[in-house]
Amino acid sequence: MAHSQPIDATILIIEGKHADFPSFAAPLQKKGFDVEIVQSGSQAAAQLKDIAPDLLVVNAASLRSSGVRICQSLREQDSKLPIILIVAPEKKVNKSAADVVLWLPFTAQKLANRIKPLLPGDGKNIVHVGPIRLDTERRRVRCLGKNARLTPRLVTLLNSLLEHPGEVIEREALFKKVWETDYTGDTRTLDVHISWLRKAIELEPAQPKFLKTIRGVGYRLDV
Repeated sequence: MAHSQPIDATILIIEGKHADFPSFAAPLQKKGFDVEIVQSGSQAAAQLKDIAPDLLVVNAASLRSSGVRICQSLREQDSKLPIILIVAPEKKVNKSAADVVLWLPFTAQKLANRIKPLLPGDGKNIVHVGPIRLDTERRRVRCLGKNARLTPRLVTLLNSLLEHPGEVIEREALFKKVWETDYTGDTRTLDVHISWLRKAIELEPAQPKFLKTIRGVGYRLDV
């Protein structure tokens, strides 16, 4: 798909299927955004962690609601997620319900213009090794066109590996550092987190190019 400009951003749109209200999903895709669509607030809540969007658009007009409760419940799940709320012209909604509240009608271009300033730029704390860029402040990693959001623990784990590129780090040492514990009797949680990291940075997680397992010893990050 040809994009006029590469935008490394995933937008989650909550949009119902009411023909009398415009859909913004397709126009935003045309503008180069990676768009995921769900049809209710509860669907969005269930998929928030997996999709890890950079921004949420709640098209409340298409849901025939004010969207305020949806915004509140998703804010509780992720307090840093920027939210744009789209409401029907006759609805009275407090502007504090979302980062931006837009009343219909308006163009897709206007929506795109309001989205861009809310997207994460690079934070102040960037760790850049080889093709891997880790933004520890915004908890995002980019690698070879992939862009993922990480849990705080995954950030610590990746950061620990990035501090010693090309070196084998023993599993126990890695586990102690990331989980801040002296107990290393069960490091299987570490293996699970390593597989999550591979999904975030590897083009083929099953055949990792960067994050190698050194049998019987630990892990090595080849960049």
